[in-house]
Amino acid sequence: QVGGFSWENCGDKKDPVVLQSLSVAPDPISIPGSLRISAAASSGKTLASPLKAVLLVEKALGDLWIQLPCIDNLGSCTYDDVCTILDNLIPPGTACPEPLQTYGIPCHCPFKAGSYSLPASDFVLPDVELPSWMTNGNYRVRVAVSNGGEELACVKLAFSLHSQ
Repeated sequence: QVGGFSWENCGDKKDPVVLQSLSVAPDPISIPGSLRISAAASSGKTLASPLKAVLLVEKALGDLWIQLPCIDNLGSCTYDDVCTILDNLIPPGTACPEPLQTYGIPCHCPFKAGSYSLPASDFVLPDVELPSWMTNGNYRVRVAVSNGGEELACVKLAFSLHSQ
């Protein structure tokens, strides 16, 4: 469906990490603005470094979907180790940012096996200078996470962005 938020798992049934629920409001997502997210996921195994993430980002142009390139780490990028990126964003030893800390959701590798759930929580989307090709429109994103060639998770998202 175009112009509405949707998600699905795209891995095969053997993938250890499964997204069980995800809701996002408002729809379309407004930048800048507030984003309310609730989610639940489960992992059948501990996720350890190196965690590779491959993003495929597409934007609708009329009836066509155009793959967006990877520019300045935005777009269809491959991140060879998400664990290192997290450590750079949130220095190890410091508390995880809210609301993750409140709900016991880790922000560093390794991520232990188990179930994680984020009740409806508000996140502020700052007024970031997005390149013009990343503003208003309908998007599809596919995220695949793997370790040593083994796929751990695959999620597809569709959403609309509206920037002021």
